[in-house]
Amino acid sequence: MNLIRSIYDGGEPDTLARILEAIPYARFLGLRATESDGIIYTLMPFKTDIIGNPNLPAIHGGVLGAMLEITCVAQLLHDSEFQHLPKTIDISFNYLRSAGPKDVTARAYIIRRGRRAANVRAELWQDDPDRLLCAGHGHFLLVP
Repeated sequence: MNLIRSIYDGGEPDTLARILEAIPYARFLGLRATESDGIIYTLMPFKTDIIGNPNLPAIHGGVLGAMLEITCVAQLLHDSEFQHLPKTIDISFNYLRSAGPKDVTARAYIIRRGRRAANVRAELWQDDPDRLLCAGHGHFLLVP
């Protein structure tokens, strides 16, 4: 039995938490997820392990990019029943400002979803969702 099917077949109410727990890097980052009005929000609690520039201090850009990509995958998994994880075709990030030593929140929107691929946008912020730290845009292969 594959990973995604076993998560959904478990019948537990907190499927989002189980999905994030099944992704090793999401587990390392301590990502948590909630859902509101069909939108998945991920939260990454701050820890010193994710500092990229200790002089500022600022969270490493690779950590922020990974969080955005995981948020996109979580939104795709939430909106559809897949047998396998969606695979990243390509993804790009716009780093708008540095992320300080605080918790980070992200959300993703499915722009277009076809039978084989999906186009997803993700946004990341700390205190104010109108002051984005990073935005991402990706294409994902949907394995039926």
